[in-house]
Amino acid sequence: MTTELLFYHLETRPLEAVLPVLLEKTLQRGWKAVVEVGSSERLEALDAALWTYADDSFLPHGVVSGNHQDAGQPVLLTTGAENPNAAQVRFFVDRAVPRQSDGYERFVYMFNGHDPDAVTEARGIWRQLKDTYMLTYWQQDENGRWSKKA
Repeated sequence: MTTELLFYHLETRPLEAVLPVLLEKTLQRGWKAVVEVGSSERLEALDAALWTYADDSFLPHGVVSGNHQDAGQPVLLTTGAENPNAAQVRFFVDRAVPRQSDGYERFVYMFNGHDPDAVTEARGIWRQLKDTYMLTYWQQDENGRWSKKA
Protein backbone atom coordinates (compact mmCIF):
# COMPACT_ATOMS: atom_id res chain seq x y z
CA MET A 1 0.00 0.00 0.00
CA THR A 2 1.33 3.41 -0.96
CA THR A 3 1.48 6.07 1.73
CA GLU A 4 -0.63 9.15 1.02
CA LEU A 5 1.17 12.50 1.13
CA LEU A 6 -1.12 15.49 1.55
CA PHE A 7 0.24 18.98 0.91
CA TYR A 8 -1.52 21.73 2.88
CA HIS A 9 -0.83 25.23 1.56
CA LEU A 10 -1.50 27.63 4.46
CA GLU A 11 -2.65 31.03 3.26
CA THR A 12 -5.42 32.51 5.41
CA ARG A 13 -5.00 30.78 8.77
CA PRO A 14 -1.72 30.09 10.56
CA LEU A 15 -0.34 26.67 11.45
CA GLU A 16 -1.31 27.13 15.11
CA ALA A 17 -4.98 27.40 14.07
CA VAL A 18 -4.99 24.65 11.44
CA LEU A 19 -2.85 21.91 12.96
CA PRO A 20 -5.04 21.30 16.05
CA VAL A 21 -8.11 20.75 13.86
CA LEU A 22 -6.26 18.25 11.66
CA LEU A 23 -4.88 16.48 14.73
CA GLU A 24 -8.37 16.19 16.21
CA LYS A 25 -9.63 14.65 12.96
CA THR A 26 -6.70 12.23 13.03
CA LEU A 27 -7.57 11.13 16.57
CA GLN A 28 -11.28 10.80 15.66
CA ARG A 29 -10.23 8.20 13.07
CA GLY A 30 -8.55 6.20 15.82
CA TRP A 31 -5.06 7.06 14.57
CA LYS A 32 -2.03 8.35 16.47
CA ALA A 33 0.13 11.16 15.11
CA VAL A 34 3.70 12.39 15.19
CA VAL A 35 4.32 16.04 14.35
CA GLU A 36 7.85 16.69 13.11
CA VAL A 37 8.84 20.32 13.58
CA GLY A 38 11.74 22.04 11.83
CA SER A 39 13.42 23.48 14.97
CA SER A 40 13.48 23.13 18.75
CA GLU A 41 12.29 26.72 19.22
CA ARG A 42 9.23 26.17 17.05
CA LEU A 43 8.56 22.84 18.78
CA GLU A 44 8.29 24.64 22.13
CA ALA A 45 6.01 27.30 20.67
CA LEU A 46 3.80 24.71 18.98
CA ASP A 47 3.62 22.64 22.17
CA ALA A 48 2.35 25.70 24.06
CA ALA A 49 -0.11 26.55 21.29
CA LEU A 50 -1.63 23.05 21.32
CA TRP A 51 -2.39 23.35 25.04
CA THR A 52 -4.19 26.67 24.63
CA TYR A 53 -5.70 26.74 21.12
CA ALA A 54 -9.33 26.40 22.30
CA ASP A 55 -11.11 26.95 25.61
CA ASP A 56 -13.60 24.13 25.03
CA SER A 57 -11.24 21.45 23.71
CA PHE A 58 -8.38 19.31 24.95
CA LEU A 59 -5.80 17.85 22.61
CA PRO A 60 -3.71 15.26 24.46
CA HIS A 61 -0.11 15.40 23.31
CA GLY A 62 3.48 15.29 24.46
CA VAL A 63 7.01 16.03 23.33
CA VAL A 64 9.27 13.09 22.48
CA SER A 65 11.41 12.48 25.54
CA GLY A 66 12.90 9.09 24.73
CA ASN A 67 11.21 7.27 27.60
CA HIS A 68 8.66 4.47 27.59
CA GLN A 69 5.75 6.86 28.27
CA ASP A 70 6.02 8.25 24.73
CA ALA A 71 4.37 5.07 23.40
CA GLY A 72 1.08 5.94 25.15
CA GLN A 73 0.75 9.46 23.74
CA PRO A 74 -1.82 9.90 20.95
CA VAL A 75 0.13 12.88 19.55
CA LEU A 76 3.86 13.47 19.87
CA LEU A 77 5.92 16.48 18.81
CA THR A 78 9.51 15.94 17.71
CA THR A 79 12.39 17.37 15.71
CA GLY A 80 13.67 13.88 14.87
CA ALA A 81 12.72 10.91 12.71
CA GLU A 82 11.44 8.60 15.46
CA ASN A 83 7.94 7.14 15.76
CA PRO A 84 7.79 6.01 19.42
CA ASN A 85 3.98 5.95 19.63
CA ALA A 86 3.56 3.82 16.46
CA ALA A 87 1.66 6.67 14.77
CA GLN A 88 -0.24 6.10 11.55
CA VAL A 89 0.03 9.77 10.50
CA ARG A 90 3.12 11.97 10.41
CA PHE A 91 2.82 15.74 10.04
CA PHE A 92 5.76 17.77 8.71
CA VAL A 93 5.59 21.44 9.71
CA ASP A 94 7.86 24.48 9.84
CA ARG A 95 10.16 23.25 7.06
CA ALA A 96 10.52 19.64 8.28
CA VAL A 97 10.92 17.50 5.15
CA PRO A 98 9.24 14.12 4.42
CA ARG A 99 11.85 11.37 4.12
CA GLN A 100 10.42 7.97 5.14
CA SER A 101 7.14 6.05 4.94
CA ASP A 102 7.58 2.84 6.93
CA GLY A 103 4.48 2.11 8.98
CA TYR A 104 2.54 5.26 8.13
CA GLU A 105 -0.86 5.48 6.47
CA ARG A 106 -0.50 9.16 5.69
CA PHE A 107 1.98 12.01 5.62
CA VAL A 108 0.80 15.62 5.91
CA TYR A 109 3.19 18.32 4.72
CA MET A 110 2.13 21.83 5.77
CA PHE A 111 3.78 24.97 4.43
CA ASN A 112 3.31 28.71 4.74
CA GLY A 113 2.05 30.25 1.50
CA HIS A 114 3.36 33.68 2.55
CA ASP A 115 6.96 32.43 2.72
CA PRO A 116 8.40 32.29 -0.82
CA ASP A 117 11.20 29.96 0.26
CA ALA A 118 8.71 27.53 1.84
CA VAL A 119 6.61 27.53 -1.34
CA THR A 120 9.70 26.85 -3.48
CA GLU A 121 10.71 24.01 -1.14
CA ALA A 122 7.19 22.53 -1.31
CA ARG A 123 7.29 22.54 -5.11
CA GLY A 124 10.65 20.78 -5.06
CA ILE A 125 9.41 18.16 -2.59
CA TRP A 126 6.33 17.58 -4.76
CA ARG A 127 8.50 16.96 -7.84
CA GLN A 128 10.91 14.77 -5.88
CA LEU A 129 8.23 12.56 -4.28
CA LYS A 130 5.48 12.42 -6.93
CA ASP A 131 6.53 8.95 -8.09
CA THR A 132 6.89 7.57 -4.53
CA TYR A 133 3.63 8.62 -2.84
CA MET A 134 -0.02 9.24 -3.67
CA LEU A 135 0.03 13.06 -3.61
CA THR A 136 -2.82 15.49 -3.08
CA TYR A 137 -2.65 19.26 -2.80
CA TRP A 138 -5.01 21.26 -0.58
CA GLN A 139 -5.27 25.04 -0.56
CA GLN A 140 -7.13 27.39 1.78
CA ASP A 141 -9.76 29.70 0.38
CA GLU A 142 -10.42 33.20 1.72
CA ASN A 143 -12.63 31.73 4.51
CA GLY A 144 -9.97 29.26 5.61
CA ARG A 145 -11.77 26.23 4.10
CA TRP A 146 -9.77 23.61 2.27
CA SER A 147 -10.25 22.71 -1.37
CA LYS A 148 -8.46 19.94 -3.20
CA LYS A 149 -6.51 21.39 -6.12
CA ALA A 150 -4.51 18.35 -7.29
